[in-house]
Order: sequence, then C-alpha cells, then structure tokens
Amino acid sequence: MVITLGWSGGAAQGRGGRRGGIAGLVAARDLAVAGRDVLLLEGSPEVGGKLRSAEVAGLTVDVGAEAMLARRPEGVALVAELGAEVVHPTAATSAVWSRGALRPMPRSLMGVPFDLAQLGASGVLSAEGVARASVEVVDTDVPDDVSVGDLVAARLGDEIVDRLVEPLLGGVYAGHARQISAAAAVPQLLAMARRGSVLEQAAAVPTSAAPVFASLPGGMGRLPALVADGSFEVRMSAAVRELHRTGSGWRVVLGPTTHPETVEADAVVLATPAAPTARLLADVAPEAAAGLAAIEAASVAVVTLAFRASDVPDASFERSGFLVPPVERRAIKASTFSFAKWGWVRDLDPDVVVLRTSLGRHGEESTLQAGDDGLVRVSLADLATTAGITAQPVDTHVQRWGGALPQYAVGHLGRVARIRAGIADLPGLELCGAAYDGVGIPAVIGSARRAMASLLPAE
Repeated sequence: MVITLGWSGGAAQGRGGRRGGIAGLVAARDLAVAGRDVLLLEGSPEVGGKLRSAEVAGLTVDVGAEAMLARRPEGVALVAELGAEVVHPTAATSAVWSRGALRPMPRSLMGVPFDLAQLGASGVLSAEGVARASVEVVDTDVPDDVSVGDLVAARLGDEIVDRLVEPLLGGVYAGHARQISAAAAVPQLLAMARRGSVLEQAAAVPTSAAPVFASLPGGMGRLPALVADGSFEVRMSAAVRELHRTGSGWRVVLGPTTHPETVEADAVVLATPAAPTARLLADVAPEAAAGLAAIEAASVAVVTLAFRASDVPDASFERSGFLVPPVERRAIKASTFSFAKWGWVRDLDPDVVVLRTSLGRHGEESTLQAGDDGLVRVSLADLATTAGITAQPVDTHVQRWGGALPQYAVGHLGRVARIRAGIADLPGLELCGAAYDGVGIPAVIGSARRAMASLLPAE
C-alpha cells in the first residue's frame, strides 16, 4: 500500500493558532483522487488554516480570509469541482482613509492609477502628489527585482506609494511597500515598467465588468470541510517533530518526546509555513532549510464586531469597507463592512450588521500585544473617527493569526527557486503553500497543484 503523507499543521496556539490550510487539504484530495492512500497529519484540533468561521452575535461569519480573487482560476475552479457555487460582492464601493476623510478608492494596478483624473478627483493625494504622479519618470532599465514601493516612487513619487500602494499591499501581505518584491507580488507592473510608461499602459487597460472577488454562500470558512470530503484520512492534533529519509521513502516522527510515534510513507508533502518547514528539513535538505528560514512572516488579527443595524450610519450601507495607509497612524489597517459587501451576510439577520477590522503589519507586532479587549477598544476608536460608528457592539470576536503571512522580500523568486533546487534530488518530497507562489487562496491552491503535478508522475 502506498501511503502519502501530507502534513499541514503546526503547534496550536490558542484561538489564533496555526492550523493546516487549504494547500495541504487540496494536495491530499488530489492525491486521493489519483488513487493514492493519503494520511493528512494536522497539528491543531481543526483543519482550514486561515479559512475559518465563528459565531458572532449568533451569526456564523468568516473570521479569517473572507474572499478570493475571482480573476485567478484556481479558486473558483476548485469550488466548481466540489459541486458548490460562488457568490460575488455587492455593488458597494471601497474607500481609503486619507487626509482626514474617507475617499473613494481610485482604480489602479496596485496603486498605479488607471485614470489620473479619477485619482485627482478622489482627494486621496494632495494636489502636489497628483501633480508629481502625473509626470512619470520613465526608465526602462529596470533590475531583475526591486521593491514595489521603490519602483512606483521612482516613477510617480512618494505620496502615491504612501497613500495608495502601502494600504493595498498592507491588506494583502501585511507588509511594507518598500520591502515587498515587485517580481513576486506584482510581476505585471515590473513588465510594464520595462516596456515604457506605466501610466500610459494602465490607462489602456480595458474596464472589465467581471467580478474581482468571490466567496461561497455562508463564507470562505465552508471551503475546508468541502475539500476534506472523506476521501482521505485526517488526524488532528498530530504535530510532526522530525522528518527522515529512508531507503525506500520517508519516516515522520510525531507526538510528544515521551511517547513518539513514527509513520512510514512513500512520499511527503510539506504544506507548512516556512519556519516549521525549515526545521523539518534541517537535516535532510539543509540548503532548502536555510532558504526557508530566511522567509519572514507577519502576524495579524481580525476583530469582528456586530452592531444593531439602527446604530450604524446609513452611509456605511453603501460602502464595502476601507483601507488605512500607515502614514495615517491609525491602529487598524483596514475595515471590511461585511454586511454591505456580501449579500449573504446581510441576509443572516436584518437587525444586526457585522463588520471587521484588521490589525498588524510586518515588524509592528507591538500593535498585537494588547489583549483582545484592547484590540476591540482601538478598533472602535478608529471606526468612530473614520466611519462615524460610535455605538457599542452587541458582540465581538478576536481572531489572531500568528506568523500567518509570509513576506515576499526582494529576491523572493530566486530564493524559492533555490529552495526547490535544494529538494530536487529527494524523490517523494514536495513543498507547497503560501510561502512560495502567492499568498491568496487561488495562488495557494495553485501551489498545491504544482506540487502534485511534480509528485504524481514520479510515482
């Protein structure tokens, strides 16, 4: 019997502990569909990773990732494979808190505006910032990699980075624009810069009516259970401590040191975060382990708040949420008005509205050192200032995600190539997850399927 081991866990850390994510689940399912016997070892009591639902004010809502890109095919394709349906956001519009007000979000490619007139009318930038952005410094001698912030600042000025690029990247990576790799995070922007004016090329991008985001009715938190459909075995609270190469395959050691358990497998899929993967590979693939250990991660928290609908200003019902640039020095970096963004959330209870705030950026973990009550308190203070929501919530929930978002530093693609080269001569070993090919749900699904494409033909 062929046993393929997919370990996608880590030691549980309270309410916000690391949990095996969608990469490990998809890898296990694909292997099972291909006829392999699969054992998924999960280090926490639950599967799902950053896809999680919880009850707030009696309503079951997402407290982790609440949407996936619809324009990347992997996520919606997986949902279709599972026989489920997707839903898209409402027509509610997004905003940026900038220069003392909530301002409409201009259309852009990670901050590079599609329409300079729209950018100016939005008020996100000062008149001086708009004037600087309008005079692009075109230089096609672009290095192999550069930070997104440095690339855009050199072309369009610092203010557009501080007030548009930073909040957009902060929402995706919980990182900083002048540290995140353009080649890894926004490769199309790098390609545009090599061709000439990014403003001219952005202005020529046709307007698309296709939805940008998608979810499932009832939330993204439903997806893990759909993938874990019983076609493969899952063991919870089974954190793996060691990985060893054997003559014919692999041996993993799990459980406490006083009562260790070993499992033999023909193949191993490590769908773990970079740090625990580095520890497991330290002896069997030291060069790959060193590369993984160099990938830093950001911790974040999601605060979910439920209010009486009558206590929320009418204007909020037309807004899907807003981003907050770091230059504004607010505690929160974003807020999602779930009740306005998703029809299914609003339909749960017309008398209760649910919204979320997001806190935490790379290198700024001090923000998250406050207790849950403290995170609720600063969230409410910022919502009062930015959105005019001054009422007390009827219920709250705080979800912490420790080390959840890998940072794609300049040179990330080269590092990933070296990591993969470091395991290339170890048959039956594959890596996948958010540390490699993208942090969004479709990208992580794609990472799992890339690993499976390499693994299955070799067996």
